[in-house]
Amino acid sequence: MRYRNLGASGLVVSEIGFGNWLTHDTRDVAQECVRTAVREGVTLFNTAAAWGRGAAEESLARGLVGTPRDDVVISTGVHWPRENGQAPGGLSRKSLFASLHGSLRRLDTDHVDLFHLLRFDYQTPLEETFVALSDLVRQGKVHYVATSEWTAAQIQEAAGLAERHRVPLVGNQPQYSMLWRVPESQVIPACERLGIGQLAAVSLAQGVLAGRYADGVFPAGSRAAGGELSRALVWPLLHHDLLTRIEPLRGIAAACGLTMAQLALAWVLQNPLVATVVVGASRPEQVRENAGAAGVALDLDVLGQIDQLLGSFVQTDPRLTFTPPQYRATDPLPL
Repeated sequence: MRYRNLGASGLVVSEIGFGNWLTHDTRDVAQECVRTAVREGVTLFNTAAAWGRGAAEESLARGLVGTPRDDVVISTGVHWPRENGQAPGGLSRKSLFASLHGSLRRLDTDHVDLFHLLRFDYQTPLEETFVALSDLVRQGKVHYVATSEWTAAQIQEAAGLAERHRVPLVGNQPQYSMLWRVPESQVIPACERLGIGQLAAVSLAQGVLAGRYADGVFPAGSRAAGGELSRALVWPLLHHDLLTRIEPLRGIAAACGLTMAQLALAWVLQNPLVATVVVGASRPEQVRENAGAAGVALDLDVLGQIDQLLGSFVQTDPRLTFTPPQYRATDPLPL
């Protein structure tokens, strides 16, 4: 495993992080995945209050039993309605305090290392959010703060308030992959100027870039076979022409001594502004495979081959970084 500082902060995280958004529901396997991640040198563990209505945090806590608290970086997030779906979401002072205290209880800890603002909140003044965060930081319950899927302008505004209220805003979590390069033109450059590091997510494109749906069907045991939400996320990517472009990545990966998943994760880590790639796993062997992407350097000709293969399927429009103005409790929960 290799490690990087998150932005300009002193917080050090593993190049491969572990996230349990969709992989917390099989109790024994989920816990073994967490324990395997610890053995592989993973230090960043990412969850959220709303995932599984709190079950994801509880699952992570069980998996980390026996691991010294100071050896790991625990990240959880707030915005989506919590628990039974009736608790209000958003980034109001009330929501932040209620969500964090519930998270601390479920995670069995007295602090979180990184507190994610999972989407921008159009209904709450940003000043209110950062005054509340300042109080939580002073109380020692939150050590660092990160945004997720915020636009460059929103991050810039947040950074000004963070400085004023002495909140250590050090991270941003964008979707970022070979196929989804949306944050490259505006979000990542803005974060670089502000000393904010990237915690990349969805870097396997729901498993498509790992070659798990080469024939356009959902194999048994795959994420897409696991439920309605999983299928809904993967289905738009199962375009015949896109899958035809992705399959040759298998040969490029093999020539580099990598699996397709390792190639996709290593591609993201070639960007020095990315501190970590947060990736889930449904089996311990996937955790070990993902960890093998740390420290991999890809040659320029390999990067060129990838660009040539994917061509017009690569998304780059910065307008695709978007938070819906309103969120309903019945909507599916994204990262």
